[in-house]
Amino acid sequence: MPLTKIAFAPGIDKQDTEYGAAGRWTDSDFVRFRYGLPEKIGGWIKLINNTLVGVARDMHAWTDLDGVRYTAIGTDRKLYIYSEGVAYDITPIRATGSITGFETFSNTTVTVTDPSHGAEVGDFVTISSTSGAVNGIPAATMDAEYEILTVPSASTYTIQTATAATSTGTSSETATATYQISVGTAVSQYGYGWGTYQWGKEEWGTPRSTSNVTIDGRNWSFDNFGEDLLATVNNGNTFRWDTSTGTGTRAAVISNAPTVSRFNLVSMPDRHVFLFGTETTIGSSTTQDDLFLRFASQEDYNTWVPTATNTAGSFRIQDGSKIVTAVRSRNAVLVWTDTSLNALQFVGAPFTFNLTQIGANCGAVSLHSAVDVNGTAFWMSQNSFYKFDGAISKMPCSVQDYVFEDFSITNQPETFAAVNSEFNEVTWFYTSNSATQIDRFVTYNYLEDCWSTGSLARTTWIDYGVYQKPYATEYSTTAIATNDTINGLTAGATTLFQHETGDDNVTTAIDAFIESGDFDIADGQPFLHIGRGIPNFKDLTGTVDITLRFKTYPSSTTPTTVTRTITPTTEKFDLRGRGRQANIRIDSDAVGDKWRYGTLRLDVQPDGGR
Repeated sequence: MPLTKIAFAPGIDKQDTEYGAAGRWTDSDFVRFRYGLPEKIGGWIKLINNTLVGVARDMHAWTDLDGVRYTAIGTDRKLYIYSEGVAYDITPIRATGSITGFETFSNTTVTVTDPSHGAEVGDFVTISSTSGAVNGIPAATMDAEYEILTVPSASTYTIQTATAATSTGTSSETATATYQISVGTAVSQYGYGWGTYQWGKEEWGTPRSTSNVTIDGRNWSFDNFGEDLLATVNNGNTFRWDTSTGTGTRAAVISNAPTVSRFNLVSMPDRHVFLFGTETTIGSSTTQDDLFLRFASQEDYNTWVPTATNTAGSFRIQDGSKIVTAVRSRNAVLVWTDTSLNALQFVGAPFTFNLTQIGANCGAVSLHSAVDVNGTAFWMSQNSFYKFDGAISKMPCSVQDYVFEDFSITNQPETFAAVNSEFNEVTWFYTSNSATQIDRFVTYNYLEDCWSTGSLARTTWIDYGVYQKPYATEYSTTAIATNDTINGLTAGATTLFQHETGDDNVTTAIDAFIESGDFDIADGQPFLHIGRGIPNFKDLTGTVDITLRFKTYPSSTTPTTVTRTITPTTEKFDLRGRGRQANIRIDSDAVGDKWRYGTLRLDVQPDGGR
């Protein structure tokens, strides 16, 4: 019998059954499609390992006027600048206080008294200028940065020192306390309490034990004003980090800007700074309106009150309950609420900008869920994927049910969209129902119009440009950041990676695979028998396993499997397998494996039913 070429269309199809997806691929992990062929994705290396405190939620790279590269990384607990291999803590300062005394317990736990500390559990404080030894703890040891462990009262909190006290009791030594902005939460969560669920669901006068109110985790948004960084912490202040002052200087609040906003963006080329979901009365946090946006005067990040002599202004979007995100696109700033898409276009004096709604029932799911690629916007909503290239269209998605039926409602605000321009990909990293942090991804190849899925956990991503390769971050809930300058530091740390580098997960193998739908002959009327195969790979380093699975019926749960290991010199392989239908799985799990699959020719013959 002649050899039969077994070919499959690019992309993963999870909308159909394995038998119904004949001629298509049905499952994969760590595999992409390029020029129609599936291949193992590139590897990654660590740039800094578990160094960043907390979970990174946004990352932004740029180059200053001297050619120095910077990357801003915002976590739920800190704000960092990464530059030329080193991460610097530039977390803004909230307040400075006066410590009036300490209490020790003959161990490393110290109660600090500051009548107006305003701190919360998990906040960071730097103690300096301690007037003398504190019950055996040298003043030089007390002068350090601490994570606040407990807050017993409005005037006290506890810390853990590097050296234990030699006695129990109070000390009247004084010191200066510098408090960083309060930390946020690592994940979004439901808010419980009175009025957070439907009427009559539980006993009158009691807090609800279930909720439909989501409290967003800490997030950041970054943009450049010239070579300087503008950073907005969600539902908080907007800060500026002056590049010229160096990495030893912290970001500082923009004094005249609104005090509470959801995120920022700088329009181009007119350079207006926008704040979204901000205050209707500047300086009054109680007037925050999730649908209200402001823009500062042109070329000025500190003038927000409109006058006849500046171009500051504001709008309120009508469709939706909150502004979710915005990106720069062709001749406009696209603004998404949870239900609509709107466009801000610069029109000049006297109105400065024009706001137009261009779509309904197409909202974005998170602050970082939308991207623009060469004038086309792609975004993820609560239940679909969309694009805008002059007209809004819902994108046909061959993995839609797989993604959205296992998409954590609570953790949707953490969803992060990433562009990998080298491979024409937009990837959304998201949280499945069984997880509390990002654990999956779905990728759309916009040039070849196909989808793939996988299990890579990345909380932020930046495309190549400033750096030659993409950068991304991963969060560990159990690791303690490798930072020996913070006393009492609790678990939760982020690692920074460089992607598309090598073929491995740092020094361990990437377990990559792809699996096809079923194929048969004559609609499965006769059994098929396969006696040999001739593999063809465009690129192969190391080894790859090809597994053929034979089933008598589509719902058979115990298929017969035959696996053959393929090397770069394998010309053919022999086997004996039969069934009404079969499928193919290609996988690799060794360090250094690299492959790009071409096709497979099989000696397929009809066979009897016995």
